[in-house]
Parts: sequence; C-alpha cells; structure tokens
Amino acid sequence: MRSTIRNKDLIDADQLLLGKIPVQNVWLLFLYAYDLAQFRDHFKSEVKASPDYKALIARLLCHVTEKRLRRNLSFGYRHREDVLQRVRGRIDVLRTFSNELLKKGEIACRFEELTVNTPRNRLVHAALSKLVHYAASDQSFKSNDELVSRCRSLANTLNRLGVSGDVPSRAEIASDQIAQHQAEDRLMVSLAQAVFALILPTERSGYRSLLRAWRENIKPSVLFEKAIANFYTVELPEIPGSDGWRVHKQKHFDWPIETESQGNAAYLPIMKTDIFLKNEKQGRRIVIDTKFKTISKNNEFGQPKFISTDLYQIYSYVRSQDGVDDTMSQCAEGILLYPSIGIDFDEEFIIQGHRFRFVTIDLKLPSSEFIQRLRQIPNFTRRDIVATFQN
Repeated sequence: MRSTIRNKDLIDADQLLLGKIPVQNVWLLFLYAYDLAQFRDHFKSEVKASPDYKALIARLLCHVTEKRLRRNLSFGYRHREDVLQRVRGRIDVLRTFSNELLKKGEIACRFEELTVNTPRNRLVHAALSKLVHYAASDQSFKSNDELVSRCRSLANTLNRLGVSGDVPSRAEIASDQIAQHQAEDRLMVSLAQAVFALILPTERSGYRSLLRAWRENIKPSVLFEKAIANFYTVELPEIPGSDGWRVHKQKHFDWPIETESQGNAAYLPIMKTDIFLKNEKQGRRIVIDTKFKTISKNNEFGQPKFISTDLYQIYSYVRSQDGVDDTMSQCAEGILLYPSIGIDFDEEFIIQGHRFRFVTIDLKLPSSEFIQRLRQIPNFTRRDIVATFQN
C-alpha cells in the first residue's frame, strides 16, 4: 500500500518517544534488539497490564526474578584471598611468611568460592532497589503500589540470600558469561540493564518522561537499527521465498579505489550498511539501511522531498560495489527503511538498472501485523530487475 506524503503525517525522533508507540511494539523492538526473540509470545498478560514501557520493564523484571527465586538463583565463582587456619586453594607463600602467619597457626590462601553474589544477581538487586527509589520521583509509577511493593520485597529477599545491592562494573558483567541454557538469566539481566534507562526526563516542559535508553546510552536509532537487523536474522526462515537467502549485519563495503595518493585512503569514510541480504542462486542482493527519522523534509518552497543525504548514501552503497565479474552487484537493490506513525509509504525508483525503495514501517500496527509487514519488505519472491538485466 502506498500513501502520498503529507507534512502532517511525518514524524520526527522526538515525537516517537512520547508514548505514541504501543507498548507491545516497544517490547518487540527491545526483544529483537537484545536477541531475546524467543520470549516474543511470552508474558502477554504482563504486557497488557502495563500502561507504558517503564511499568512493563518493572513488572517483567519482578516476574522473571520471582521465577528464578523459585528455581534457585544461578551460582558462580568469585576469587578470594584470605587468611585461614587450614589450607584452601593455593598458598600465598609471600604473604604467609612475611606476616609470620604460621606462628599464629594461620596461612594465607587464594581460592575460588561458590557464591550467589554474582554480578548478574547484584545487577538485578540494584535494579529492583532503583525502581523503589524511582517511585519517589515518578508519580505515575508511585501510584502502582502493588508493583512498587513487589520490587521492594524482591530486593529484600535478594539481600537476605546474600546478594549485595552494589552495581557491578561493566568488566564484571562481561566476565559473568551466561550459558545458552540460561536464557531466562539473560532476559533477567537485560531487563535489569533497561531499568537504569528509566530516570532521565526530557528538557521540554509538558512532555512525558523519556527513557535514557532511548536518549543517550542506547539511542532510539540504535535500538531501531539493532531490532530490525536482528529481526531478519531470526525471522528469515518464516519469510516466503527465503530459501537460499543469507543475512549479514553491519556489512562493511570497500571503496572501489583504482589509484590513490599516499595516505589518501585513510580519509575516506567507512561504508557500513545495517542489513545485507543476498541469494547466490537467484543472483539477488539487497542492501537495507534503517533511518530513525522522518522520511522527508520540506524544501525552501515548503514541498516535502526525500532527504538527499539518505539517497546519496544508499546509492553509494549499491553502485560502489558494481563489478564486471559480479552479476549480483550490477543489479543490487537498495532499501531505506524509516519508522512511521499511522502511515504506510512504499515508493521505488529504478536508476541505472538498480531498484531503490523508500519504505516506512508503521510502529502503531498491531504486533502481528507489524511482524508481517517487516517480513514483506524485502520481497524475496520478486525478480523482475534480475530478469531484465540477464536478458
């Protein structure tokens, strides 16, 4: 379906953050961006019971944490150095003799200790405590007494079990590797990390509080781009005509340099597209670049026009890879994908044998339609450009 661009229909990044997106679709973006798509059809009751993203994250974190507590929290090992009365692990010879510990019947040891006070569990404890404190400054969240009480109770439970509430460092989180069979732990950690994105208000008076994850640490564009890229990686088998197709995320392209002055190539910008799809058997190649902004802007006469820099960028991605011995590159397609609110826009142009499309994905669609629309965008069954080129 195609729609004429009207200025009042167009959106900007700020408007997208004002609660216009259904919480179900925000949740979908979150799941795909964090590689948690296996939980897409879970927690339906929690999603429906949440008026906004803040409440959803809090409610789901409580739900997952309660579930983990019923099955026991994951344990891990931590390195300890202590003075003991018996040998445990390795002896710290230097410390033992320099402090004359043997005369006291003691010995310095270095050992690994099994503990529940792991970085992931500490992060969850810190996130729950943060939600309790957050309720004091956010009246809409504070009004949900039941949810705040759950957060406080779970934080106290973790404290009694020996899990401290200090926030682990990034290095500690990175070192606490989550195994493949611990998918629920990965969801719990991702939700806990999202909690720390709920505290920054917007500078604009009268606007609702924005998410820090959608502002600074994880920008809206990054979340949107990661979600779309991961979507095609996960959903590819479910898309009609996807046999033989491969997905590459963050694909780097090289400039077709023939000659260069000394050191000149270092000044060229890097070409890195968000999504790169190819099918060797069909001889098709599709480059998708996501843009978290309006699909057009008004020119000096007030007429909406496609953004020239976006077109130049996708044109460079596609045309710079043309090669005499590379048939796929000579008929490659480029798609610019934008978010929208309430409109569906899909227009294409064929320039020098290459198809270029400007497409929007409506973030207000019901979740099932949202997923189906994303599946349809690449149009894997279409081959008219390839057929024309080969003839």
